[in-house]
Amino acid sequence: SKIAAYAEVRRALLLRQRAFATGAGLVADGRDMGTVVFPDAGLKIFLTASVEERTNRRYKELLEKGEDVSLRALAEQVRARDERDMNRAESPLIAADDAIELDSSHMSIAEVVDAIVAIIEFKRTT
Repeated sequence: SKIAAYAEVRRALLLRQRAFATGAGLVADGRDMGTVVFPDAGLKIFLTASVEERTNRRYKELLEKGEDVSLRALAEQVRARDERDMNRAESPLIAADDAIELDSSHMSIAEVVDAIVAIIEFKRTT
């Protein structure tokens, strides 16, 4: 997030990222994939969750890795990253106008996958 704020870094990565789009079927994950890297993508899903939920998920992940982490400090890190990313001049964190927003705050991984598959199927039939 801190490095991503540098325009030179973003420009250097942009062509490399776009080179991955060879043919159909690319799934890209990132905070500016639908707005900057792949603005012409046929389907954009803006996956989000509350700060509290993302903090809890990250906390559990780090504990499973054996890391000693403070839940309060981790929450502040998540909030600070969001603030930096939403307010940076280069490629800020925003949903694309044509993105479908999916809030996964109260969903399991399986439920998120099912929701995304349902969105894909719906888009195919419309």
